[in-house]
Amino acid sequence: MSLIERAIASLDRNRTVLIAGPTASGKSTLAMAIAAKFGWPVVNADALQVYSDWRVVTARPTEQDETTVPHHLYGHIAGSQSYSVGDWLRQIEPILLAQKCVVVGGTGLYFSALTEGLADIPTPSADVRTSSEARLATAGLAGLLEDLDPKTRARIDTVNPRRVQRAWEVMEATGRGLADWQDSTGPAVLPLEQTQPLVLSASKDWLTPRIETRFEAMMESGALDEARKNAPSWHPDLPSAKAIGAAELIAYVQGRANLEVVREAVTIQTRQYAKRQRSWFRARMQDWHWIDAAQP
Repeated sequence: MSLIERAIASLDRNRTVLIAGPTASGKSTLAMAIAAKFGWPVVNADALQVYSDWRVVTARPTEQDETTVPHHLYGHIAGSQSYSVGDWLRQIEPILLAQKCVVVGGTGLYFSALTEGLADIPTPSADVRTSSEARLATAGLAGLLEDLDPKTRARIDTVNPRRVQRAWEVMEATGRGLADWQDSTGPAVLPLEQTQPLVLSASKDWLTPRIETRFEAMMESGALDEARKNAPSWHPDLPSAKAIGAAELIAYVQGRANLEVVREAVTIQTRQYAKRQRSWFRARMQDWHWIDAAQP
């Protein structure tokens, strides 16, 4: 039996399946197989695959995938529009109430919010965002971190600028640490015990070669055409601009970068992102069922 066949054989049709895993681990293939077998839709749990402007770069399901199996919450948000985990929770709840699903993605925060609950944290104002940008520019990431309370520093990914800046903005806007807000969460939309939660475990040695071939696959799938289409409206502050490879491919099509340099930069960033994902899963998903993605 293959990994996919073993996974399907172990599942109960009466409970929604959650699949987490680092980039390039094969989680989307597994999700498609389960969905096709059970007649369920696939629902996105990746923070960047919600955006409409980068299908290839974010490895969103192909149009053929979407005609084979119903897909929800993919590519439905304009790249210029902010989108939060709270937005995602509000949109996924009616889908989960309507039917069983396969929820798949690499954004650990989405899964923890779904299964553990999410604090109703006020959205910081534009003035607070301006202040955080100024603090970052003058004091760097270390400056933002030193302003946070110890409990928040211990909980967030301190090497992820976006997470650190978000925590700083919450503290600045509300006077309360992000960890305190998170500890006052409401009930979970879908408690973990009501699901079948799977994590694809992927060692660095197994995952790295797959990541290194990912760039070529992107190019063959039309990444440059996608970059050319997005170039006229490109701005690094767009929410969708955080997609790995977006800035580099834009630089290439605008004649500001060499393709080999772009390839190396994208590969390194993808490896680093996969490392952060694996760290999150190990720290926060010990109660999930772990599957070795390297098994045939």
